[in-house]
Amino acid sequence: MSEEFELDTDDLKRRMEGAMANLKTEFASLRTGRASGSMLEPVMVDAYGSMTPINQVGTVNVPEPRMVTINVWDKGLVGKVEKAIRESGLGINPQLNGTIIMLPIPELNEERRRELGKVAGQYAESGRVAVRNIRRDGMDQIKKAKNNGMSEDDQKLWEAEVQDMTDAMIKAVDDALEIKQAEIMQV
Repeated sequence: MSEEFELDTDDLKRRMEGAMANLKTEFASLRTGRASGSMLEPVMVDAYGSMTPINQVGTVNVPEPRMVTINVWDKGLVGKVEKAIRESGLGINPQLNGTIIMLPIPELNEERRRELGKVAGQYAESGRVAVRNIRRDGMDQIKKAKNNGMSEDDQKLWEAEVQDMTDAMIKAVDDALEIKQAEIMQV
């Protein structure tokens, strides 16, 4: 009566790795006092009637450790790009030089470093929640299979495998948070 149950662990692992990749993208957007082109990734510009990432309206460069420049391709968009950066909440004051927007990255003070550390912690918690939700999906699949005749031994084996995957991914999230917080607090 019972058919062989096969949990798609590759799908669960792929989804957990996707949550981790999303977390790393969020961490990259946190300013650490060093210039990085990735800090502008979440900033969207109202260009040609739709919201467009900054890197699709100009070239983003990091010419020196505390400066990011954006060479906007269309002169008509320079003001919109500048406005998007001001309203992004990055705390950076853009300076115009023709079609080039310069973003001097100021030193972080102790209070701002602590705030960024808390934000990084919130991002990490969101990552943990996403991983746990994926774990719950896997456990629900196992419970359905048990109701369809899976043995308790098989159920325990599958649950242990899903839990091991979850534990490994939560540890990866915690490790990434630790690295990011050390980077933020570094003077």
